Amino acid sequence: MNDVPLVRFLIAGVQKCGTTALASYLREHPGLVLPTDKEAHVFDDPDFDERWDSERIDQGYRRHFPPSVAPNVLHGDATPIYIFHPRLVARIARYNPDMRWIVLLRDPVRRAYSQYHMERARGDERLPFWLALLLEPLRLYRHRDDFRTASPLRHHSYFRRGCYDRQIAVLHRHVPPEQVLVLRSDDLDRAPDATLARVYRFLGVAAPETPPTPRRVFVGPKPAPQRSLLAWCLRQCYRPSLARLQRRFGISLD
Repeated sequence: MNDVPLVRFLIAGVQKCGTTALASYLREHPGLVLPTDKEAHVFDDPDFDERWDSERIDQGYRRHFPPSVAPNVLHGDATPIYIFHPRLVARIARYNPDMRWIVLLRDPVRRAYSQYHMERARGDERLPFWLALLLEPLRLYRHRDDFRTASPLRHHSYFRRGCYDRQIAVLHRHVPPEQVLVLRSDDLDRAPDATLARVYRFLGVAAPETPPTPRRVFVGPKPAPQRSLLAWCLRQCYRPSLARLQRRFGISLD
């Protein structure tokens, strides 16, 4: 068995909160390497076996990385669903107890709209947003541990993915706080250099000599309608979760 697991850090979520942008920035760092397709989906593979040890998991990971990389680089993964499900967090904690977790958070209303428009563009959603939100509990019923590609858990969890306090609480039960870096996607968008400096320090790597070129974090088909009745109702539903997020973990998205 390998003494040190291959993957040392994760951009673990949340979906539609800037994980793709952060992964593209970190990909330019000479001391970091990420999967060629960004998301390896190793721990949420439907065929994942709980009996696998770190060496067997590394076998599944190696095919996602370039065949040859410089020595002493840090391997990472950027699969946003990892933080969403407690079982995945537990699997990762067993695989590498020293894993560094990077979590991006965004206004949950904007995040929900962004996911909805993505699913519409992909052809995986045909319902209007208000009805998709109303039917979300029914659609996810009996799919709690369903990691199939077509699972409603992946495609129709618009509201649930924005309940950040639950996800951070699960993460803290498995991972020491010093191994978790929570970022606001707005900061990555507006001040990428300062935000990336925090990431480099967290990962223990020096900043690159040539900083990455700033780029837009969110480019979507439609912005969230901030003044709509649906957006207002959705925001009220998120208020208790956001209050717990700030009270328990000191994280504010204001």
